[in-house]
Amino acid sequence: QPRYERTRPASSSGPAVRVNPTLVFLRSPTPPHVAMAGDGDHPGANKREREAVGRPEAPSKGGGDAVKRKKPYDAPGARGGGSKEKPQPVTAMEKRVAAEEIFLPESRKPDYKLVKEITVLCQKVRCCNLSGKERSKLLTEALRKMDGKYLEIAGSPVAASVLKLCVQWCSQSEMDPVFVALQPHLLDLSRNKDTGFLVNYIIKGASKEQFALFISSLHGHVASLLHHTIGASVVDRAFHQATRPQKRSLLLELCSTELQLSKDLAQEKQCRLSVLNIISKHGLQKSSVLQHMTTIIQPVLEKGIVEYSIVHMVISEYLTIADKTSALDVIRQLIPHLIQGSSVLDEDVIGQLIPHLTPTKSKAQKKRSKAKKKRSSELLLIRIMQTKEGLKLGLACLKHGLEKDRKRIIKSLKGHIRKLALNDYGCLFVICRLSIVDNTELITEVVVDELTKHLKELIFDKNGRRPLLQLFHPLCSRYLTPRELFYLNYNVPSPVSKAGYSFC
Repeated sequence: QPRYERTRPASSSGPAVRVNPTLVFLRSPTPPHVAMAGDGDHPGANKREREAVGRPEAPSKGGGDAVKRKKPYDAPGARGGGSKEKPQPVTAMEKRVAAEEIFLPESRKPDYKLVKEITVLCQKVRCCNLSGKERSKLLTEALRKMDGKYLEIAGSPVAASVLKLCVQWCSQSEMDPVFVALQPHLLDLSRNKDTGFLVNYIIKGASKEQFALFISSLHGHVASLLHHTIGASVVDRAFHQATRPQKRSLLLELCSTELQLSKDLAQEKQCRLSVLNIISKHGLQKSSVLQHMTTIIQPVLEKGIVEYSIVHMVISEYLTIADKTSALDVIRQLIPHLIQGSSVLDEDVIGQLIPHLTPTKSKAQKKRSKAKKKRSSELLLIRIMQTKEGLKLGLACLKHGLEKDRKRIIKSLKGHIRKLALNDYGCLFVICRLSIVDNTELITEVVVDELTKHLKELIFDKNGRRPLLQLFHPLCSRYLTPRELFYLNYNVPSPVSKAGYSFC
Protein backbone atom coordinates (compact mmCIF):
# COMPACT_ATOMS: atom_id res chain seq x y z
CA GLN A 1 0.00 0.00 0.00
CA PRO A 2 1.22 3.58 -0.70
CA ARG A 3 2.15 5.73 2.25
CA TYR A 4 -0.02 8.80 2.90
CA GLU A 5 1.66 11.55 4.99
CA ARG A 6 -0.87 14.44 4.66
CA THR A 7 -4.56 14.51 5.11
CA ARG A 8 -6.95 17.20 3.88
CA PRO A 9 -9.19 18.35 6.69
CA ALA A 10 -12.75 17.27 6.55
CA SER A 11 -15.38 19.71 5.47
CA SER A 12 -19.08 19.84 5.65
CA SER A 13 -19.36 18.52 2.16
CA GLY A 14 -17.58 15.20 2.85
CA PRO A 15 -15.08 13.15 4.88
CA ALA A 16 -11.33 13.80 5.11
CA VAL A 17 -9.22 12.63 2.14
CA ARG A 18 -5.56 11.58 2.21
CA VAL A 19 -3.29 13.00 -0.53
CA ASN A 20 -0.23 11.24 -1.99
CA PRO A 21 2.77 13.70 -2.02
CA THR A 22 4.15 12.12 -5.22
CA LEU A 23 1.02 13.16 -7.12
CA VAL A 24 1.61 16.85 -6.34
CA PHE A 25 4.57 17.06 -8.75
CA LEU A 26 2.53 15.46 -11.51
CA ARG A 27 0.01 18.36 -11.52
CA SER A 28 -0.48 19.97 -14.95
CA PRO A 29 0.54 23.68 -15.29
CA THR A 30 -2.00 26.48 -15.16
CA PRO A 31 -3.54 27.21 -18.58
CA PRO A 32 -2.34 30.49 -20.16
CA HIS A 33 -5.81 32.07 -20.33
CA VAL A 34 -6.37 31.33 -16.64
CA ALA A 35 -2.97 32.74 -15.67
CA MET A 36 -3.48 35.90 -17.77
CA ALA A 37 -6.94 36.37 -16.30
CA GLY A 38 -5.49 36.19 -12.80
CA ASP A 39 -7.64 33.23 -11.77
CA GLY A 40 -6.20 31.36 -8.75
CA ASP A 41 -3.18 31.96 -6.53
CA HIS A 42 -0.60 30.36 -8.86
CA PRO A 43 1.33 32.55 -11.33
CA GLY A 44 1.29 31.86 -15.08
CA ALA A 45 3.70 29.46 -16.73
CA ASN A 46 5.50 32.19 -18.72
CA LYS A 47 6.15 34.31 -15.63
CA ARG A 48 7.40 31.31 -13.69
CA GLU A 49 9.89 30.49 -16.43
CA ARG A 50 11.23 34.06 -16.48
CA GLU A 51 11.73 34.04 -12.72
CA ALA A 52 13.59 30.67 -12.91
CA VAL A 53 15.98 31.93 -15.62
CA GLY A 54 16.45 35.38 -14.06
CA ARG A 55 15.16 37.59 -16.92
CA PRO A 56 13.83 41.08 -16.19
CA GLU A 57 10.15 41.75 -16.47
CA ALA A 58 8.74 43.03 -19.74
CA PRO A 59 8.00 46.78 -19.78
CA SER A 60 4.42 47.78 -19.27
CA LYS A 61 2.35 49.41 -22.00
CA GLY A 62 1.95 52.59 -20.01
CA GLY A 63 5.69 53.35 -20.15
CA GLY A 64 6.87 53.44 -16.51
CA ASP A 65 10.58 53.27 -15.75
CA ALA A 66 11.25 50.57 -18.27
CA VAL A 67 13.38 51.54 -21.27
CA LYS A 68 11.94 50.74 -24.66
CA ARG A 69 14.26 48.64 -26.75
CA LYS A 70 15.11 49.91 -30.23
CA LYS A 71 14.08 47.83 -33.16
CA PRO A 72 16.91 46.57 -35.35
CA TYR A 73 15.63 48.46 -38.44
CA ASP A 74 15.69 51.78 -36.52
CA ALA A 75 19.45 51.74 -36.25
CA PRO A 76 21.25 54.23 -38.54
CA GLY A 77 23.37 51.55 -40.22
CA ALA A 78 20.61 49.01 -40.63
CA ARG A 79 19.81 50.15 -44.18
CA GLY A 80 23.34 49.58 -45.36
CA GLY A 81 26.62 51.48 -45.28
CA GLY A 82 25.88 53.34 -42.06
CA SER A 83 24.63 56.35 -44.08
CA LYS A 84 22.33 58.78 -42.28
CA GLU A 85 19.29 58.92 -44.59
CA LYS A 86 16.08 60.75 -43.80
CA PRO A 87 13.51 58.22 -42.59
CA GLN A 88 10.56 57.69 -44.87
CA PRO A 89 7.10 58.72 -43.57
CA VAL A 90 5.22 55.73 -42.23
CA THR A 91 2.20 56.94 -40.31
CA ALA A 92 -0.65 59.01 -41.72
CA MET A 93 0.46 62.06 -39.75
CA GLU A 94 4.02 61.85 -41.11
CA LYS A 95 2.74 61.51 -44.68
CA ARG A 96 0.48 64.55 -44.26
CA VAL A 97 3.33 66.65 -42.86
CA ALA A 98 5.62 65.58 -45.72
CA ALA A 99 2.95 66.51 -48.29
CA GLU A 100 2.53 69.95 -46.73
CA GLU A 101 6.28 70.52 -46.90
CA ILE A 102 6.31 69.63 -50.60
CA PHE A 103 3.51 72.08 -51.45
CA LEU A 104 4.79 75.06 -49.54
CA PRO A 105 4.79 78.18 -51.77
CA GLU A 106 8.53 78.73 -51.33
CA SER A 107 9.43 75.21 -52.43
CA ARG A 108 6.80 75.00 -55.17
CA LYS A 109 7.38 78.39 -56.80
CA PRO A 110 10.94 79.59 -57.30
CA ASP A 111 9.57 83.09 -58.08
CA TYR A 112 7.32 83.30 -55.05
CA LYS A 113 8.91 86.53 -53.79
CA LEU A 114 8.58 88.09 -57.23
CA VAL A 115 4.88 87.16 -57.37
CA LYS A 116 4.37 88.72 -53.97
CA GLU A 117 6.13 91.96 -54.99
CA ILE A 118 4.18 92.42 -58.21
CA THR A 119 0.93 91.60 -56.37
CA VAL A 120 1.60 94.47 -53.98
CA LEU A 121 2.21 96.75 -56.97
CA CYS A 122 -1.05 95.55 -58.50
CA GLN A 123 -2.91 96.52 -55.34
CA LYS A 124 -1.52 100.04 -55.65
CA VAL A 125 -2.43 100.24 -59.35
CA ARG A 126 -6.06 99.39 -58.64
CA CYS A 127 -6.52 102.32 -56.27
CA CYS A 128 -9.24 104.66 -57.51
CA ASN A 129 -7.54 107.91 -56.47
CA LEU A 130 -4.37 107.22 -58.46
CA SER A 131 -3.24 109.59 -61.19
CA GLY A 132 -2.24 108.46 -64.66
CA LYS A 133 1.46 109.19 -64.18
CA GLU A 134 1.64 107.28 -60.91
CA ARG A 135 -0.19 104.31 -62.45
CA SER A 136 2.12 104.20 -65.47
CA LYS A 137 5.14 104.37 -63.17
CA LEU A 138 3.91 101.41 -61.12
CA LEU A 139 3.11 99.42 -64.28
CA THR A 140 6.59 100.11 -65.68
CA GLU A 141 8.16 98.90 -62.44
CA ALA A 142 6.03 95.73 -62.44
CA LEU A 143 6.93 94.95 -66.07
CA ARG A 144 10.61 95.57 -65.32
CA LYS A 145 10.47 93.00 -62.52
CA MET A 146 8.75 90.49 -64.83
CA ASP A 147 11.11 91.07 -67.75
CA GLY A 148 12.38 87.75 -69.15
CA LYS A 149 9.95 85.71 -67.02
CA TYR A 150 6.64 86.37 -68.75
CA LEU A 151 5.95 82.71 -69.50
CA GLU A 152 6.70 81.64 -65.91
CA ILE A 153 4.53 84.47 -64.60
CA ALA A 154 1.65 83.40 -66.87
CA GLY A 155 1.80 79.92 -65.32
CA SER A 156 0.69 81.25 -61.92
CA PRO A 157 -3.01 82.16 -61.56
CA VAL A 158 -2.34 85.17 -59.32
CA ALA A 159 0.65 86.42 -61.31
CA ALA A 160 -1.30 85.98 -64.56
CA SER A 161 -3.98 88.36 -63.25
CA VAL A 162 -1.26 90.90 -62.46
CA LEU A 163 0.20 90.50 -65.96
CA LYS A 164 -3.29 90.95 -67.40
CA LEU A 165 -3.61 94.23 -65.54
CA CYS A 166 -0.26 95.41 -66.89
CA VAL A 167 -1.23 94.45 -70.45
CA GLN A 168 -4.55 96.24 -70.05
CA TRP A 169 -3.02 99.59 -68.98
CA CYS A 170 0.49 99.60 -70.44
CA SER A 171 1.60 101.44 -73.59
CA GLN A 172 2.22 99.82 -76.97
CA SER A 173 6.00 99.95 -76.54
CA GLU A 174 5.71 98.10 -73.23
CA MET A 175 3.26 95.64 -74.80
CA ASP A 176 5.64 94.56 -77.60
CA PRO A 177 8.10 92.48 -75.49
CA VAL A 178 5.20 90.74 -73.75
CA PHE A 179 3.68 89.71 -77.10
CA VAL A 180 7.05 88.58 -78.49
CA ALA A 181 7.69 86.40 -75.43
CA LEU A 182 4.20 84.82 -75.33
CA GLN A 183 3.36 84.64 -79.05
CA PRO A 184 4.66 81.04 -79.57
CA HIS A 185 2.65 79.88 -76.56
CA LEU A 186 -0.64 81.74 -77.11
CA LEU A 187 -2.49 78.65 -78.35
CA ASP A 188 -1.56 76.69 -75.23
CA LEU A 189 -2.45 79.62 -73.00
CA SER A 190 -5.81 79.92 -74.76
CA ARG A 191 -6.88 76.52 -73.43
CA ASN A 192 -6.11 77.34 -69.78
CA LYS A 193 -8.82 78.87 -67.62
CA ASP A 194 -6.22 80.89 -65.69
CA THR A 195 -4.64 82.46 -68.79
CA GLY A 196 -7.47 82.56 -71.34
CA PHE A 197 -8.55 86.04 -70.24
CA LEU A 198 -4.89 87.14 -70.46
CA VAL A 199 -4.80 86.08 -74.14
CA ASN A 200 -7.99 88.07 -74.75
CA TYR A 201 -6.35 91.24 -73.40
CA ILE A 202 -3.20 90.57 -75.42
CA ILE A 203 -5.32 90.29 -78.58
CA LYS A 204 -7.18 93.47 -77.68
CA GLY A 205 -3.98 95.48 -77.20
CA ALA A 206 -2.02 94.00 -80.11
CA SER A 207 -1.08 96.04 -83.15
CA LYS A 208 -2.29 95.15 -86.67
CA GLU A 209 0.89 93.22 -87.47
CA GLN A 210 0.79 91.34 -84.17
CA PHE A 211 -2.90 90.51 -84.61
CA ALA A 212 -2.21 89.21 -88.13
CA LEU A 213 0.46 86.91 -86.66
CA PHE A 214 -2.03 85.58 -84.15
CA ILE A 215 -4.66 84.95 -86.86
CA SER A 216 -2.09 83.03 -88.91
CA SER A 217 -1.18 80.95 -85.85
CA LEU A 218 -4.86 79.93 -85.53
CA HIS A 219 -4.72 78.22 -88.94
CA GLY A 220 -5.64 74.56 -88.45
CA HIS A 221 -6.63 75.00 -84.77
CA VAL A 222 -9.95 76.86 -84.97
CA ALA A 223 -12.10 73.73 -84.70
CA SER A 224 -10.18 72.30 -81.72
CA LEU A 225 -10.36 75.64 -79.90
CA LEU A 226 -14.12 75.89 -80.48
CA HIS A 227 -14.53 72.56 -78.70
CA HIS A 228 -12.84 74.05 -75.62
CA THR A 229 -14.80 76.32 -73.27
CA ILE A 230 -11.98 78.85 -72.79
CA GLY A 231 -10.51 78.48 -76.27
CA ALA A 232 -13.89 79.29 -77.84
CA SER A 233 -13.94 82.67 -76.07
CA VAL A 234 -10.47 83.46 -77.47
CA VAL A 235 -11.54 82.55 -81.03
CA ASP A 236 -14.70 84.62 -80.68
CA ARG A 237 -12.68 87.60 -79.44
CA ALA A 238 -10.37 87.32 -82.46
CA PHE A 239 -13.40 86.95 -84.75
CA HIS A 240 -14.94 90.20 -83.50
CA GLN A 241 -11.69 92.11 -83.95
CA ALA A 242 -10.76 90.61 -87.33
CA THR A 243 -11.20 92.22 -90.71
CA ARG A 244 -13.53 90.75 -93.32
CA PRO A 245 -10.85 88.62 -95.06
CA GLN A 246 -9.62 87.37 -91.70
CA LYS A 247 -13.18 86.45 -90.67
CA ARG A 248 -13.62 84.55 -93.92
CA SER A 249 -10.40 82.61 -93.32
CA LEU A 250 -11.63 81.56 -89.87
CA LEU A 251 -15.08 80.54 -91.12
CA LEU A 252 -13.88 78.69 -94.21
CA GLU A 253 -11.73 76.49 -92.01
CA LEU A 254 -14.91 75.32 -90.29
CA CYS A 255 -16.72 74.56 -93.54
CA SER A 256 -14.38 72.11 -95.28
CA THR A 257 -10.85 70.77 -95.08
CA GLU A 258 -10.40 71.53 -98.78
CA LEU A 259 -11.10 75.23 -98.20
CA GLN A 260 -8.31 75.44 -95.63
CA LEU A 261 -5.73 74.98 -98.37
CA SER A 262 -7.19 77.68 -100.62
CA LYS A 263 -5.90 81.10 -99.57
CA ASP A 264 -7.59 82.89 -102.48
CA LEU A 265 -11.05 82.36 -101.00
CA ALA A 266 -10.22 84.45 -97.97
CA GLN A 267 -9.27 87.39 -100.19
CA GLU A 268 -12.51 87.35 -102.21
CA LYS A 269 -14.66 90.40 -101.58
CA GLN A 270 -18.23 89.29 -101.04
CA CYS A 271 -20.94 90.82 -98.95
CA ARG A 272 -21.28 87.75 -96.70
CA LEU A 273 -20.11 84.20 -96.42
CA SER A 274 -22.49 81.75 -98.09
CA VAL A 275 -21.64 78.06 -98.07
CA LEU A 276 -24.04 77.36 -100.92
CA ASN A 277 -22.32 79.89 -103.17
CA ILE A 278 -18.88 78.49 -102.34
CA ILE A 279 -20.02 74.92 -103.01
CA SER A 280 -21.51 75.83 -106.40
CA LYS A 281 -18.63 78.08 -107.41
CA HIS A 282 -15.78 75.70 -106.58
CA GLY A 283 -17.51 72.40 -107.30
CA LEU A 284 -17.29 70.97 -103.77
CA GLN A 285 -19.29 67.93 -102.71
CA LYS A 286 -22.19 68.95 -100.51
CA SER A 287 -22.09 65.68 -98.57
CA SER A 288 -18.43 66.10 -97.56
CA VAL A 289 -18.99 69.71 -96.47
CA LEU A 290 -22.04 68.66 -94.47
CA GLN A 291 -20.14 65.82 -92.81
CA HIS A 292 -17.22 68.09 -91.89
CA MET A 293 -19.50 70.73 -90.38
CA THR A 294 -21.39 68.05 -88.44
CA THR A 295 -18.17 66.85 -86.78
CA ILE A 296 -17.52 70.44 -85.66
CA ILE A 297 -21.04 71.43 -84.55
CA GLN A 298 -21.96 68.24 -82.69
CA PRO A 299 -19.28 68.52 -79.94
CA VAL A 300 -20.11 72.21 -79.55
CA LEU A 301 -23.77 71.36 -78.90
CA GLU A 302 -22.90 68.51 -76.55
CA LYS A 303 -20.68 70.77 -74.43
CA GLY A 304 -23.09 73.70 -74.56
CA ILE A 305 -20.61 76.21 -76.05
CA VAL A 306 -23.27 78.07 -78.02
CA GLU A 307 -22.99 81.67 -76.77
CA TYR A 308 -20.49 83.01 -79.33
CA SER A 309 -21.32 84.74 -82.58
CA ILE A 310 -18.89 82.64 -84.63
CA VAL A 311 -20.77 79.54 -83.45
CA HIS A 312 -24.09 81.17 -84.37
CA MET A 313 -22.85 81.93 -87.87
CA VAL A 314 -21.55 78.40 -88.41
CA ILE A 315 -24.81 76.83 -87.21
CA SER A 316 -26.85 79.21 -89.41
CA GLU A 317 -24.81 78.23 -92.47
CA TYR A 318 -25.14 74.56 -91.53
CA LEU A 319 -28.94 74.87 -91.43
CA THR A 320 -28.98 76.21 -94.99
CA ILE A 321 -27.41 73.03 -96.44
CA ALA A 322 -28.59 70.38 -93.96
CA ASP A 323 -31.46 68.04 -94.72
CA LYS A 324 -34.69 68.15 -92.74
CA THR A 325 -33.73 65.49 -90.19
CA SER A 326 -30.30 66.95 -89.44
CA ALA A 327 -31.61 70.51 -89.21
CA LEU A 328 -34.42 69.60 -86.80
CA ASP A 329 -32.01 67.55 -84.72
CA VAL A 330 -29.65 70.53 -84.33
CA ILE A 331 -32.54 72.85 -83.44
CA ARG A 332 -33.84 70.47 -80.76
CA GLN A 333 -30.37 70.12 -79.26
CA LEU A 334 -29.96 73.90 -79.25
CA ILE A 335 -33.18 74.80 -77.41
CA PRO A 336 -32.21 73.38 -73.95
CA HIS A 337 -29.00 75.44 -74.01
CA LEU A 338 -30.81 78.66 -74.92
CA ILE A 339 -33.13 78.53 -71.91
CA GLN A 340 -30.25 78.01 -69.47
CA GLY A 341 -27.63 80.36 -68.05
CA SER A 342 -24.20 80.98 -69.53
CA SER A 343 -21.20 78.68 -68.92
CA VAL A 344 -18.46 81.28 -69.50
CA LEU A 345 -15.70 81.56 -66.88
CA ASP A 346 -14.11 84.98 -66.43
CA GLU A 347 -11.12 86.23 -64.50
CA ASP A 348 -13.21 86.99 -61.39
CA VAL A 349 -13.32 83.28 -60.64
CA ILE A 350 -9.58 83.35 -59.98
CA GLY A 351 -10.08 85.90 -57.21
CA GLN A 352 -12.53 83.58 -55.50
CA LEU A 353 -10.12 80.66 -55.69
CA ILE A 354 -7.08 82.50 -54.28
CA PRO A 355 -8.34 85.39 -52.12
CA HIS A 356 -5.19 85.87 -50.01
CA LEU A 357 -3.09 87.12 -52.93
CA THR A 358 -5.81 88.80 -54.98
CA PRO A 359 -5.85 92.60 -54.82
CA THR A 360 -8.82 94.20 -53.14
CA LYS A 361 -11.42 95.85 -55.38
CA SER A 362 -12.91 99.28 -55.13
CA LYS A 363 -16.66 99.91 -54.96
CA ALA A 364 -16.87 100.69 -58.67
CA GLN A 365 -14.98 97.49 -59.57
CA LYS A 366 -17.21 95.45 -57.27
CA LYS A 367 -20.25 97.00 -58.94
CA ARG A 368 -18.96 96.11 -62.41
CA SER A 369 -18.11 92.60 -61.23
CA LYS A 370 -21.61 92.19 -59.82
CA ALA A 371 -23.13 93.37 -63.11
CA LYS A 372 -20.93 90.94 -65.04
CA LYS A 373 -21.99 88.09 -62.77
CA LYS A 374 -25.63 89.08 -63.27
CA ARG A 375 -25.19 89.03 -67.04
CA SER A 376 -23.59 85.59 -66.89
CA SER A 377 -26.60 84.24 -64.97
CA GLU A 378 -29.09 85.52 -67.56
CA LEU A 379 -30.79 83.29 -70.08
CA LEU A 380 -28.59 82.55 -73.04
CA LEU A 381 -31.53 83.31 -75.31
CA ILE A 382 -31.48 86.93 -74.08
CA ARG A 383 -27.71 87.26 -74.40
CA ILE A 384 -27.52 86.06 -78.00
CA MET A 385 -30.06 88.69 -79.09
CA GLN A 386 -27.22 91.20 -79.34
CA THR A 387 -26.34 90.01 -82.86
CA LYS A 388 -28.29 89.20 -86.01
CA GLU A 389 -26.87 85.66 -86.08
CA GLY A 390 -28.24 85.07 -82.59
CA LEU A 391 -31.62 86.44 -83.69
CA LYS A 392 -31.69 84.00 -86.62
CA LEU A 393 -31.03 81.05 -84.32
CA GLY A 394 -33.73 82.20 -81.90
CA LEU A 395 -36.25 82.57 -84.72
CA ALA A 396 -35.31 79.16 -86.14
CA CYS A 397 -35.89 77.52 -82.75
CA LEU A 398 -39.17 79.39 -82.35
CA LYS A 399 -40.56 78.59 -85.81
CA HIS A 400 -39.28 75.07 -86.41
CA GLY A 401 -39.32 73.69 -82.89
CA LEU A 402 -42.07 71.49 -81.55
CA GLU A 403 -45.05 72.92 -79.69
CA LYS A 404 -43.65 71.76 -76.34
CA ASP A 405 -40.34 73.43 -77.20
CA ARG A 406 -42.06 76.76 -77.84
CA LYS A 407 -43.92 76.32 -74.57
CA ARG A 408 -40.63 75.85 -72.71
CA ILE A 409 -39.17 78.93 -74.42
CA ILE A 410 -42.08 81.18 -73.52
CA LYS A 411 -42.11 79.97 -69.90
CA SER A 412 -38.39 80.64 -69.54
CA LEU A 413 -38.91 84.24 -70.76
CA LYS A 414 -41.27 85.11 -67.93
CA GLY A 415 -40.03 88.35 -66.40
CA HIS A 416 -37.63 89.09 -69.30
CA ILE A 417 -40.08 90.36 -71.97
CA ARG A 418 -39.46 94.02 -71.10
CA LYS A 419 -35.70 93.65 -71.57
CA LEU A 420 -36.19 91.87 -74.90
CA ALA A 421 -38.66 94.48 -76.11
CA LEU A 422 -36.18 97.32 -75.50
CA ASN A 423 -33.42 95.54 -77.47
CA ASP A 424 -32.77 96.12 -81.18
CA TYR A 425 -33.01 92.44 -82.14
CA GLY A 426 -34.95 91.27 -79.07
CA CYS A 427 -38.01 93.27 -80.07
CA LEU A 428 -38.13 91.32 -83.34
CA PHE A 429 -38.08 88.08 -81.36
CA VAL A 430 -41.05 89.31 -79.28
CA ILE A 431 -42.89 90.27 -82.49
CA CYS A 432 -42.33 86.79 -83.90
CA ARG A 433 -43.59 85.22 -80.67
CA LEU A 434 -46.75 87.32 -80.82
CA SER A 435 -47.28 86.18 -84.43
CA ILE A 436 -47.31 82.48 -83.49
CA VAL A 437 -50.73 81.81 -82.01
CA ASP A 438 -50.62 78.12 -81.11
CA ASN A 439 -51.00 78.90 -77.36
CA THR A 440 -52.79 82.22 -76.94
CA GLU A 441 -53.50 81.72 -73.24
CA LEU A 442 -49.80 81.33 -72.36
CA ILE A 443 -48.82 84.25 -74.63
CA THR A 444 -51.36 86.48 -72.89
CA GLU A 445 -50.13 85.45 -69.45
CA VAL A 446 -46.39 85.84 -70.13
CA VAL A 447 -46.01 88.38 -72.95
CA VAL A 448 -49.07 90.61 -73.13
CA ASP A 449 -49.45 91.07 -69.36
CA GLU A 450 -45.82 92.14 -68.97
CA LEU A 451 -46.07 94.53 -71.91
CA THR A 452 -49.12 96.06 -70.25
CA LYS A 453 -47.25 96.63 -66.97
CA HIS A 454 -44.54 98.68 -68.71
CA LEU A 455 -46.80 100.30 -71.28
CA LYS A 456 -45.68 103.93 -70.77
CA GLU A 457 -41.98 103.08 -71.00
CA LEU A 458 -42.46 100.96 -74.11
CA ILE A 459 -44.56 103.51 -75.98
CA PHE A 460 -41.84 106.19 -75.82
CA ASP A 461 -39.02 103.81 -76.80
CA LYS A 462 -38.13 103.28 -80.47
CA ASN A 463 -37.77 99.50 -80.02
CA GLY A 464 -40.35 98.98 -77.30
CA ARG A 465 -43.27 100.32 -79.35
CA ARG A 466 -42.74 97.85 -82.20
CA PRO A 467 -44.32 94.83 -80.42
CA LEU A 468 -47.31 97.05 -79.54
CA LEU A 469 -47.69 98.20 -83.15
CA GLN A 470 -47.50 94.55 -84.24
CA LEU A 471 -50.73 93.90 -82.32
CA PHE A 472 -52.54 96.74 -84.15
CA HIS A 473 -51.05 96.37 -87.63
CA PRO A 474 -49.01 93.16 -88.13
CA LEU A 475 -45.87 93.26 -90.28
CA CYS A 476 -46.47 96.79 -91.49
CA SER A 477 -43.70 98.29 -93.63
CA ARG A 478 -44.50 101.70 -92.19
CA TYR A 479 -43.15 100.70 -88.78
CA LEU A 480 -40.62 98.03 -89.76
CA THR A 481 -37.65 98.44 -92.10
CA PRO A 482 -37.06 96.04 -95.02
CA ARG A 483 -34.17 94.44 -93.15
CA GLU A 484 -36.35 93.82 -90.09
CA LEU A 485 -39.07 92.33 -92.29
CA PHE A 486 -36.42 90.09 -93.85
CA TYR A 487 -35.42 88.80 -90.41
CA LEU A 488 -39.05 88.19 -89.44
CA ASN A 489 -39.60 86.14 -92.61
CA TYR A 490 -36.46 84.07 -92.00
CA ASN A 491 -36.98 80.32 -92.30
CA VAL A 492 -34.71 77.32 -92.46
CA PRO A 493 -34.99 75.98 -96.03
CA SER A 494 -35.19 72.25 -95.36
CA PRO A 495 -37.74 71.79 -92.54
CA VAL A 496 -41.32 72.63 -93.52
CA SER A 497 -43.61 73.35 -90.61
CA LYS A 498 -47.01 71.69 -90.60
CA ALA A 499 -49.28 74.43 -89.31
CA GLY A 500 -47.23 74.58 -86.11
CA TYR A 501 -47.45 78.37 -86.26
CA SER A 502 -49.23 80.98 -88.31
CA PHE A 503 -48.59 84.67 -88.82
CA CYS A 504 -51.28 87.18 -88.18
